[in-house]
This record gives sequence, structure tokens and C-alpha cells, in this order.
Amino acid sequence: MTVERPQMAGLRIAGYRLEREIGRGGMAVVYLAEDLALGRRVAVKLLAPELARNDLFRKRFARESRAAAAIDHPHIVPVFEAGEAEGVLYIAMRYVQGRDLRALLDREGPLPLRKTLRITAQVASALDAAHAHDLVHRDVKPGNILVAEGTDSDHPEHVYLTDFGLTKKSLSLTGFTTMGQFVGTVDYVAPEQVSGQPVDGRCDVYSLGCVVFEALSGAPPFRRDDDFALLWAHLHEPPPALSGLRAGLPPALDGVLAKALAKAPDDRYDSCLAFVAALREVAEAPARPVRYAPTRADGPAIAPVPAPAPAPDPPLPPAWALPVFAVGPAGQPT
Repeated sequence: MTVERPQMAGLRIAGYRLEREIGRGGMAVVYLAEDLALGRRVAVKLLAPELARNDLFRKRFARESRAAAAIDHPHIVPVFEAGEAEGVLYIAMRYVQGRDLRALLDREGPLPLRKTLRITAQVASALDAAHAHDLVHRDVKPGNILVAEGTDSDHPEHVYLTDFGLTKKSLSLTGFTTMGQFVGTVDYVAPEQVSGQPVDGRCDVYSLGCVVFEALSGAPPFRRDDDFALLWAHLHEPPPALSGLRAGLPPALDGVLAKALAKAPDDRYDSCLAFVAALREVAEAPARPVRYAPTRADGPAIAPVPAPAPAPDPPLPPAWALPVFAVGPAGQPT
């Protein structure tokens, strides 16, 4: 499904004047817009026109949008309004000034472990909050993680999770996806989504694990020449060891990510924050002590040379020989 590209800038949708396009996906376009009633800048997502013509989708869209708007969380982009205007379904939400994690990785490459942990903890908190409201994101990926400027040096990033897969869930139930298809992004999709099984919050644990893997290594865990091979890998192949792809990372990270990327949901962490707790335990574990050896500036390490042990005092002569020696004040022969 694709969205046509009419010239929408300057048009008014409901109470919003569209300014410029800031994002585009397979079934929606996002515009920077002005809220005419409150005089603030917002982001307005317009869904593909054919979606509004499906009654079941429209009902689910309204119900699920209300559920998403009810979540008040500092790391979820707030939804201000969702509705229909002139035959177009729209969602108005907070405009976050910053870049998404996709752009950050493209610019900086693999991130330090500490920075990855800070970003992941905020995303995990948002996901678990949504799961507590019986909402599953279904499309966790770097492009849906917005990274804004933080408040201070201890919190250099403020992260927002956006684009909940609510409409994607509705698509799968209203005939807009065909048999055997799934909703989600191929690089980060959980095995149960590929196979069409029921999903819960643990599918977001899997996708978040893929994001962490990419943030630390520079690429998602599975890379194949075509989508079918990639889907097969998600279903059947174990992820590569992260420690073999980037030097300097704690080897214990391999086990943490292997659990997050387990094929069966029951074998994964029960929550996203439990996954973060395991990451933090590895990141904050003290390094193993290294035996120190001095080095020459122009040569390899050399082992330290122990100081010689002091020579023992000479033994006293036997008692029968004492008359032969003149004995000094300290009791030693002179």
C-alpha cells in the first residue's frame, strides 16, 4: 500500500495547517503543522485514503487511538487528537525536535555501551508502560525512536517512542494484508510475527534486542540478500555473537542478547525493563583485575623482577666449639 504525494503544504486538515512533510511510510505521511487553536507546532500523520473507506478499520483506529492517547508517559510521544476530516484519517501528536536513532546511527556508527544503555532504558520504560495498557508496539526500530536533547550532563538524551503499531494491527484484521504477510519491519520483526502467531509484549522485547544489537555493532543481527532469507533467519538461525563483531564489549553481553532474541517468547525476558536490567548488570560489572607488568617504551611487556631475599644470619657454632671462638656482644663469633 502506498500513499499518493499530493501537494498538501498550506492545506488545512481539521484544526491544523500543514507546513511541510517530515516523514513518510507505506501507509501514512507525517507533516509538521500548526495547531490553529493553540498556536503550537504539532506533527500530523495522515493515513492512506483507502483506509478510511474500511468501516472495521475506522472503528478500530478510533478505539486504539483513544487507548494510545490515554498513556501519559515521559518517553511516549503524546497523542493530542485522532479523527477523520474530509475522508482522511489523521493523528495529531507532539512535534519532537531532534533526530531519530536511525539518523544518529547513520551519522555516528556504533554507539558506546553506556549511551546505548541510556537510550534503551527510556525506550524500555515506554514499551512496558504501553504493555500495561494492553498495547503492543509491533514495530520497534531505530526510525521510531526519537532522540532529543536532554536536560543536563547526567541525562544528555531524552528519548521518545513513536508510531505505535496500532493501525498495523488493524490492517492485519481488515483485509489490507494478505495471507502469509505480517506487519512490522523485516530487520527487527519477531519470529511469532513472521509466522502469524499471537503476539504480546515479548515481541517488542525481541525487536528492542535487535535495535540494541545494531546500536552496538552497527548492523541488525541478521543481514541477508533478500527478505525471505532474512525472515528465515529470524525464525530459525541463532544471532551472531556480538563480542565477535566489535572489540572491547563485555563477553557477557552475548548471553543477554541471546536471551532477548530467543525464538520462543517464553525463553525471552518477561519485560523490556528486565532486559535493560540484565544489560545494566553487564555494563556496570567491575572489570576483572589485570596483573600489572611494567612495559618498556620501545618493547613488549616484561615481567617484574622480584627483589632478592635477604641472606639468613649465619648459624651459631655448636656448644662444644664455643671455647675456640671469641664471642662478641651480640652473641656472634668474632
